[in-house]
Amino acid sequence: MQRDRRSFLKAAAVAATAFASLALVGPSYAEEPLKVGILIPGSKTDHGWMESGYDGLVAAQTKYGDKIAVQMIENINYADMDQALTQLASGNGLVIGVGGQTQASVYKIAKRFPEVKFSVVGGNKVEEDLPNVAGYDVKQAEIAFVAGAAAAMLSKNGAVSYVGGLEIPSIVNAGAEFGNGARYINPDIKYFENYTGDFDDVAKSKEATLAAIAQGADVHYHILNLGLRGMEQAAKEKGTHIIGSYTDYCGTDPLYVAYSITGVGYQVQYAIDQAVAGTWEAGYKPFGLAMGPQASDMIVCEGTPEMAEKLKAIMQDILDGKITVLEG
Repeated sequence: MQRDRRSFLKAAAVAATAFASLALVGPSYAEEPLKVGILIPGSKTDHGWMESGYDGLVAAQTKYGDKIAVQMIENINYADMDQALTQLASGNGLVIGVGGQTQASVYKIAKRFPEVKFSVVGGNKVEEDLPNVAGYDVKQAEIAFVAGAAAAMLSKNGAVSYVGGLEIPSIVNAGAEFGNGARYINPDIKYFENYTGDFDDVAKSKEATLAAIAQGADVHYHILNLGLRGMEQAAKEKGTHIIGSYTDYCGTDPLYVAYSITGVGYQVQYAIDQAVAGTWEAGYKPFGLAMGPQASDMIVCEGTPEMAEKLKAIMQDILDGKITVLEG
């Protein structure tokens, strides 16, 4: 009996050692997913910036499957942005703010979570660099110039318009370059520019678009989120057309005659790709035309070959510095 007991104890010890060995090597077979928090302050179905960002997130989820675990907060007020980012930073290794309007809060909250990586899609250059914050500049003014050129080519009335949300430098610069691009094609074109003070105000964007239509504008451009619905309502009522932003949806809606690609979703994917690969870097990174058609491009839905060639030449001249545009 004593020998049997010793044999049992010896076997148990061997089994325990084997189990412990397996426990030590276990994590190499089941790595923890990268935890990603993403703040989409507007609606993920806004037909604009926020939807493009969400599309990039969905593409990343399809690509990586259970290698990433995502927590998303959508549709919040500016006053709640700090709280939302704090919540995301508390449980994730990478936090993405979709839209330049998240930048100030990101820089504020990032100081409290130095171990968390933060990426701002639509981030501008800032004086204060943080070792855990990356800002991705879509260079909206750059592609807005090209969109203005396309609008001038598409306009039958010789009049185009632009509606922006918040009157901040990046949005104002894009409006200025849209006008410059239109005048590059037609020096005599009429150009109408307006700001609603809110990316999501449907009524104000409709009112601004109707005012431009009353003065002859028949092609419209925008930097809006949910407010784009107002522009769509005005254009549909009056038989005018829109150049969309962010994503190519040619053929899905006759209101839209062209799309400027600004790679919002591409940058969401970029942040996740870099974090998964372990190559994520802090600091300012410009995207725009230099990063290729996924990051910035101009698509005319039923354009002629001559139109496509002209727009391609304009984009190349911007890249070569022959055409200079504002930053932001």
